[in-house]
Amino acid sequence: MLTTLYHFGQDADFGIPNGALVQASDGSFYGTTKHGPWETNHTGGTVFSITPTGKLTTLHRFSGGTDPAAGLTRADDGNFYGSTAAEGTNNSGAIFKISPAGALTILYHFSGAAAGREPEAELLQASDGFLYGTTVFGGKKNKGTVFRINTVGALTTLWQFSDFDGTPGTQPDGACPSARLVQSTDNSFYGTTLMGGSNGLGTIFKISPTGTLTTVYQFGLGDGERPRPGSLLQERDGSFYGITYSGGTNNLGAVFKISPAGTLTTLYQFSGADGRNPNSLIQGSDGNFYGTTYQGGKGQGTVFKLTPMGTLTTLLQFDGFKGSGAFPLAGLVQGSDSSFYGTTHIGGDTHGLSAYGGTIFKLSFSLNSPRSEH
Repeated sequence: MLTTLYHFGQDADFGIPNGALVQASDGSFYGTTKHGPWETNHTGGTVFSITPTGKLTTLHRFSGGTDPAAGLTRADDGNFYGSTAAEGTNNSGAIFKISPAGALTILYHFSGAAAGREPEAELLQASDGFLYGTTVFGGKKNKGTVFRINTVGALTTLWQFSDFDGTPGTQPDGACPSARLVQSTDNSFYGTTLMGGSNGLGTIFKISPTGTLTTVYQFGLGDGERPRPGSLLQERDGSFYGITYSGGTNNLGAVFKISPAGTLTTLYQFSGADGRNPNSLIQGSDGNFYGTTYQGGKGQGTVFKLTPMGTLTTLLQFDGFKGSGAFPLAGLVQGSDSSFYGTTHIGGDTHGLSAYGGTIFKLSFSLNSPRSEH
């Protein structure tokens, strides 16, 4: 059953929720919007909290042009950490900390040089307590970076992407990472790049906490292209599951499984009626994978379930107009009540399919554990 918890587009909260929601210990969900309220000409963006029953509170309004770039990460200290794509004197983005009550501190301003610029992925708090992330641009070749930062703002650049610099014996490392990193059981980090690699269609990489990078896989059109931000997650057997925004047989996106050594298996290729252009995956408490597609279905996106063996079920097709919203841009989060929560990019009561708005929704159904996939 679908419940629309909130319709954006009111004067105080106008527009476009960005990134996946994150649930805190108080039961509420926290997230960001890309655009601000009417009185600021829709610029700047916000940080908000919303209860499971739909009461939304705007915790912070950013100044014009700031644009929070992704969802939030809840750290061990109880605060939330996030990024903006265009904050600071260099207009290159920033890392911020915000308390559940809305007290915000800018921890780091990117310069566009070695540290990178335009962070567009959620941060990851690793087992060592540091926050790890990526920038889409900047670095020595302006092709992005991997960094770590502590909770008081001291940042270290671990890798500067160059794709292929012509050095004999090297291989392309990719370009323009916009993905949330995942920490593997061996304490290394895995991530993806949107572009680069031998075919120019993106890569999967592995990087150590000290900054040693290995290219694990280079995508070709047949197995997918443009791996999505936040698309990787590690299963119990050590393999990673992920998605590509496009590519595959129908060039509409795919779901894949890849071993730590780089053996890739395509589990599912979207055809359009079942969705197209998938967003990030999560693994539900039943062992199945859940995600959204930006388009497809009735045209405005879907929610799907996928077994570890690759059997897909379409759970919801968004109608686009006054109600469920349209074009989910982020993945889902499973709440403590076992329901799934997510956002749509546009749509909702106030603005329909206008350029702004969007919704927060809850999807509830009975979860059945997979029988033979594990």
